[in-house]
Amino acid sequence: MADFLLEIGLEEVPARMLPGAQAELLRRTVALLGREGLLEEGATLESDRVVSYSTPRRLAVLVRGVREQQADLTEEVTGPAVKIAFRDGQPTPAAEAFARKAGIAVAELKIITTPKGEYLAASSVKKGRSASEVLASELPKEIGAIYWAKNMYWRRGKPERFVRPVLWLVCLLGDAVVPVEFAGKIAARATYGHRVLSTGEPFEIVAPDSYAAQLEGEYVLVDIEARRHRIRKGLDRATRAVVGAHWREDEALVDAVTHLTEWPDVLLGNFAPEYLDLPEEVLVTVMRDHQKYFAVDDSLGKLAPHFLTVLNIELSPENESTIRQGNERVLRARFNDARFFWEFDQRVPLRERATLLDNITFQKDLGSYGQKKERVRAVAAKLVASANARGAAANVEAVDEAALLAKTDLTTELVKEFTELQGVIGGLYARSQGANATVSDAIYDQYLPASSDDAIPRTVEGSLLGLADRIDTLAGMFGLGMEPTGSKDPFALRRAANAVVRILAESSVHLMLSEVISAAAASESVATRLRLFFEERIAFYLREVRGQAYDVVNAVMISGSDDLPDLLARAEAVSAVRDGQDFVAVSAAFKRMRNILQQALDKHLEMGSEVRAHLLVESSEIALAARSAELVRRVDALRGDANYISALEEIATLRPYVDAFFNAVMVMTPEEELRGNRLALLGRMVADFSRVADFSEIVTAG
Repeated sequence: MADFLLEIGLEEVPARMLPGAQAELLRRTVALLGREGLLEEGATLESDRVVSYSTPRRLAVLVRGVREQQADLTEEVTGPAVKIAFRDGQPTPAAEAFARKAGIAVAELKIITTPKGEYLAASSVKKGRSASEVLASELPKEIGAIYWAKNMYWRRGKPERFVRPVLWLVCLLGDAVVPVEFAGKIAARATYGHRVLSTGEPFEIVAPDSYAAQLEGEYVLVDIEARRHRIRKGLDRATRAVVGAHWREDEALVDAVTHLTEWPDVLLGNFAPEYLDLPEEVLVTVMRDHQKYFAVDDSLGKLAPHFLTVLNIELSPENESTIRQGNERVLRARFNDARFFWEFDQRVPLRERATLLDNITFQKDLGSYGQKKERVRAVAAKLVASANARGAAANVEAVDEAALLAKTDLTTELVKEFTELQGVIGGLYARSQGANATVSDAIYDQYLPASSDDAIPRTVEGSLLGLADRIDTLAGMFGLGMEPTGSKDPFALRRAANAVVRILAESSVHLMLSEVISAAAASESVATRLRLFFEERIAFYLREVRGQAYDVVNAVMISGSDDLPDLLARAEAVSAVRDGQDFVAVSAAFKRMRNILQQALDKHLEMGSEVRAHLLVESSEIALAARSAELVRRVDALRGDANYISALEEIATLRPYVDAFFNAVMVMTPEEELRGNRLALLGRMVADFSRVADFSEIVTAG
């Protein structure tokens, strides 16, 4: 056994692409070693024998306990039939050819008996290859197959593509170099340290298990978690220079700077307090999204005139002041730009900007943003009317005003410079220009939620505006036949639909999904396709966002998915009671009922439309009919109060009656009237008690 190391040295890779590539290289390497019989038992992706590393300049994999030689493979090969292989006891050319192919003498051939008769056979030994030979042959294919969102060519006339040019390769098995070749580079044991802090000269990796320590000696922390820990400690340390301050937690930004650095250090910088007159959202966006700076809050939780930057260099008394001044100068320039745009934009009020939307194309077949604005206003008006009819108490005028102004910030210089602030800037401008809080908050929140981690809009007006905007886009694109296919979704329609689902499920708008779709769909065909699309998104929401099991999702969606808060409540209730013994038994019984009813349909058997009392002859079916009729009234009352856990618990009390029925009664009796009545009883029970969930979908033991 030996340890295996692969390192791919690169020009700087974009931070966002590193985590996926690191995981894929590890997965491909382990899979290759496994299928080639070189992996020691127990060395899986989850084991501590397998480690992956990455920095902006390298991807690496370390696998401990790799076999240096494949085992020989012995297999029995079947040859020609005996009657063809021998004539008068002498071998024919067919026997001789088979013996030569097997590498043995004719006399060593065996005779085996098969269902087709007697055949010649030979044990063939396939000599195992060395691990070095296997890796040199197969590893380049795995490296070249790594997925990158963007690839590049850099060698004229050469086929390989990669995210960035490959500069060096290290590939070691134990203390021996494996001569892997990729992109014109042949693996050796030489690698490079930090671009600035190290000498810049290559140095040799002694052995795979010394890789991380040797690189650390050259100012490279290849372990991602070590860099993340160093960054967090550095942020804490630097912030302590400001009394009472703390850095604003931002896990996504921590991840980004972790993947941007090899030897991170943290510097505290300052900016003039006068910039705090600008909205906090603008200042934080400039710092975070454009400079990768962390914001600092004071002891009251308000933005302080400081920032933290993570550097890919070691600070010293000689360079700290110069680096700080340089970063402060860059940030000052960005803040000055933001302040200029903030003041310049407001010379033209948002209301006057509404007409400028006619000059901005939304989509070539759907017209301008000016046309979209009017469609959204019309859709929003319908949604407000439906929501208020159910007691939402939305401000009609505020929703219309918000829809009128919602996209006007697309004409502002600040949004052109900081596109990620669209909507937010509109809300801030509306507030500063005297709009009431209901309008400005709705504009500000219109793009929420942009992901499953975001909150939904704070107000019912903001929720209605967000719904109107997204369903207009979805209906328009579906009307043009541009619905997502496979993994392709160029207009982010899945994300828009996910947001619609979350708003309907989690807000207080009290709207049915069908109402939202019909408010924008131009035809029944579009509405039908949208409905099917939303079914997928709802199932995704229940499974991935709310953590519901797939069978629970299937069960509740079959019973209706138009009312999303109700759907969510039913799913949570089923999850809460599904493990109870009575509920498990009733679920199994309902599955049996479904199967019996389906058999009857397949055989075109008559089943009664109503249960006729005089045809209930067995005591157990009389008891079941009476109990289910009594129970359905109580269950319907509990359903009306959305008390689904109690409703399901009531349904579970059917267990002894159902058990007794199936033990004593033959449903598919030859007597036509009795059979039809019993099928009617089962059909009525399935229909009555599946309004909460289709219990036959619940997976039960056995």
